[in-house]
Amino acid sequence: MDEQALLGLNPNADADFRQRALAYFEQLKISQDAWQVCAEALAQSIYSDDHIKFFCFQVLEHQVKFKYSELTEVQQQLIRETLITWLQAQMLNPQPEKTFIRNKAAQVFALLFVTEYLTKWPKFFFDILSVVDLNPRGVDMYLRILMAVDAELVDRDVVHTSEASYYFALTLEARRNTLLKDTMREQCIPSLVESWYQILQNYQYNNSELTCQCLEVVGAYVSWIDLSLIANERFINMLLGHMSVEVLREEACDCLFEIVNKGMDPIDKTKLVESLCQVLQSAGLFSIDQEDDVDFLARFSKLVNGMGQALIASWTKLIKNGDMKSAQDTLQAIEAKVALMLQLLIHEDDDISSNIIGFCYDYLHILKQLSALSDQQKANVEAIMLAVMKKLTYDEEYNFENEGEDEAMFVEYRKQLKLLLDRLAQVSPELLLASVRRVFNTTLQNWQTTRFMEVEVAIRLLYMLAEALPVSHGAHFSGDVTKATALQDMMRTLVTSGVSAYQHTSVTLEFFETVVRYEKFFAVEPQHIPTVLMAFLDHRGLRHTSPKVRSRTAYLFSRFVKSLNKQMNPFIEDVLNRIQDLMELSPPENGYQALLSSDDQLFIYETAGVLIVNSEYSAERKQVLMRNLLTPLMEKFKVLLEKLMMAQDEDRQMALADCLNHAVGFASRTSKAFSNKQTVKQCGCSEVYLDCLQTFLPALSCPLQKEVLRSGVRTFLHRMIICLEEEVLPFIPSASEHMLKDCEAKDLQEFIPLINQITAKFKTQVSPFLQQMFMPLLHAIFEVLLLPAEENDQSAALEKQMLRRSYFAFLQTVTGSGMSEVIANQGAENVERVLFTVIQGAVDYPDPIAQKTCFIILSKLVELWGGKDGPVGFADFVYKHIVPACFLAPLKQTFDLADAQTVLALSECAVTLKTIHLKRGPECIQYLQQEYLPSLQVAPEIIQEFCQALQQPDAKVFKNYLKV
Repeated sequence: MDEQALLGLNPNADADFRQRALAYFEQLKISQDAWQVCAEALAQSIYSDDHIKFFCFQVLEHQVKFKYSELTEVQQQLIRETLITWLQAQMLNPQPEKTFIRNKAAQVFALLFVTEYLTKWPKFFFDILSVVDLNPRGVDMYLRILMAVDAELVDRDVVHTSEASYYFALTLEARRNTLLKDTMREQCIPSLVESWYQILQNYQYNNSELTCQCLEVVGAYVSWIDLSLIANERFINMLLGHMSVEVLREEACDCLFEIVNKGMDPIDKTKLVESLCQVLQSAGLFSIDQEDDVDFLARFSKLVNGMGQALIASWTKLIKNGDMKSAQDTLQAIEAKVALMLQLLIHEDDDISSNIIGFCYDYLHILKQLSALSDQQKANVEAIMLAVMKKLTYDEEYNFENEGEDEAMFVEYRKQLKLLLDRLAQVSPELLLASVRRVFNTTLQNWQTTRFMEVEVAIRLLYMLAEALPVSHGAHFSGDVTKATALQDMMRTLVTSGVSAYQHTSVTLEFFETVVRYEKFFAVEPQHIPTVLMAFLDHRGLRHTSPKVRSRTAYLFSRFVKSLNKQMNPFIEDVLNRIQDLMELSPPENGYQALLSSDDQLFIYETAGVLIVNSEYSAERKQVLMRNLLTPLMEKFKVLLEKLMMAQDEDRQMALADCLNHAVGFASRTSKAFSNKQTVKQCGCSEVYLDCLQTFLPALSCPLQKEVLRSGVRTFLHRMIICLEEEVLPFIPSASEHMLKDCEAKDLQEFIPLINQITAKFKTQVSPFLQQMFMPLLHAIFEVLLLPAEENDQSAALEKQMLRRSYFAFLQTVTGSGMSEVIANQGAENVERVLFTVIQGAVDYPDPIAQKTCFIILSKLVELWGGKDGPVGFADFVYKHIVPACFLAPLKQTFDLADAQTVLALSECAVTLKTIHLKRGPECIQYLQQEYLPSLQVAPEIIQEFCQALQQPDAKVFKNYLKV
């Protein structure tokens, strides 16, 4: 072995050595006989360095996994002997191997097992057992090998195959695994189970590590072996004994869980669970309050959850089978576990509580199906409800300012509790409403002296009722009088109690979330709108000390105003005045820290736009207000653009460009308020937005920070095409000219959708403009596509592919908008060049999305120009180029019909051929029969069949024929 390269295996080695070791590993993997050197090194314990031993196992692993079939019988025998020799040495070594080496060795054993067990090594496990006997180090390896074998046969988390042939390989692998398990069940499982019993009996009192390992093996295998081998008196008694031993009980718990989880007859399952429960109860394990080991209780909770869900699954099957007597017995068994379930659900440790939620949820599902609930069941529902309310509460340790992993886990846990609450609402909506109302009213009466977490959860519960008691379109305040009254009372209390002033971010946020969730309340009691608006606008909301609260409130404020636009009229100007300072564009040089980020400001601008547009003011007044809103942006924009032109420092340039971009974005966002009912014209605001356009367009000629500036202005143009319609057209030519100057692939790719939007919207109105800029645009595109790129530059290749797609999408828009004259008027040479690029796109590039677009363009051109009165020479082009393209594209190796986009491309290819036949008639069939298809050496009967399919009136017939 290359000793120098081996030095690089040490994690502390420098980068060059590590690189050399990596290269050496690749070299050994390819080599025919390098594995033998590694096998010898392992069998004879040549190396003492752990990393080298691990390396040798890696080389062997690669050999067994990928090249085993290439080995001779003798070589395969050598690998088996190497592993057995290494295993024998484990029991004599003064020190055990490191865990990572033992695990890697176990993986190699397992790979050899799946390769050889059915053919050459049926005594695999017996050979290992005869070597290890009951030697602790040997037993450790034996148990690791068993776990590795289970992972190969069962564990679906292990992805064994590459994606290409994934499903096929998966099916083969599943069949192989089934065969291996069936053979194991017949030949060796009883002996393996006996060995596990012996290991447990031998080591349960003097080697907890091995005992736990063995329990893990039993738990893993129990899912696919005969349950009676494990679920019998001697095994279960031993496992129950382990439940009383502190170092074993967590693993014993998991093992019992796997036993309970095993699929079996419902009556037998009930008996098994009940017998387990009796023993566990008599051992005192149901007394949760006397247990302080939370790690064990989390496992125990999972076990109780498994037992509860197993009983519920049995009950469901028995009901389905019509066995009412057994179903009743099972239901009693379930009811008997509810008290224990509640103890675990209410436990202060969230992991313990979380583990039992599944049982709790399924139990409520049973109650939902019963025609009437007993008093005890009603009491259970109430107890679950109280537990959920208590557990929803934040604890003192929750860090609101810097949420980490623990906080994220609590948020997830809360989501689980929400599902329980929703299920409770299905079982007893009246009880849920009454309980929430009681907690809410009690808490809000004394909110000033109540801890934040209790105030937060009271409001949270009201918020959650909106989804738990569903109605259509949020109409919570009509329909069922009891419910509507209760919710209305709580909302009134919420907005009049003054709780919005509570000094904790969680309460503040919950207040605003709930107000917005129940916006329909303000349609019923509009007198409360001013109170809530003030809360949004002052230190409780948009001016809160916490950036998190300010940010969320900006979004919620926008939603609140949008949903209540009819009720907002009396407050519009007051609100606009109060939010004016929040809309200031904060340029980089003043060092002033704005209250809102630019993203938050977008919501404020949108809100301002909504207030103005939806107001009952006259068009003149709306125009004045919109001008007041947008003029400061325009003025600031001009100043900042001048400063950018003169800025030397790149960081400053970037900061100024960002600020300019924000200004354009804000103006853009105000236009979202307009609709078909309230257009820019009707509101008298066209002039203001045209002024904005004139202000922003000069940024396109700024040579600095082009990408940022162009992107912003382009987005604004997209919006203005929708809002201003024809009025925007005079600005398009000069904007386009600037955007086509020194542009890169990405610029063009983003510019083309703008032209497509204009073309599709205005059609013939923009024909002169399109004819004028058609070739300049194409030259810019071709120039970028022809730029040389590095061979391995993936991102450049992808950019070109995307630009090519955009180019074809542009041609498709032009031809599809009935404007083929734009192409036809470009002169014969240019027309020909364009047509050839489309043929090239259809055939040469392995990009089905572009190919599909190209065939759509060709079909359209044939439809428009392919008749007797088409342009001179086009019929010739159809036969010489378009028809061959329809055959050459699908014949390419890269044309993969397993890909959905390729199937669509083929479909459009069929449409193209159909269109040619439609326009040229019998002449097309004659050309295919007598000239083109014979030139491809196609058999006469297939030519006949093809032409018949092509002539079918139903296009689907030909599409399907082509696919086959």
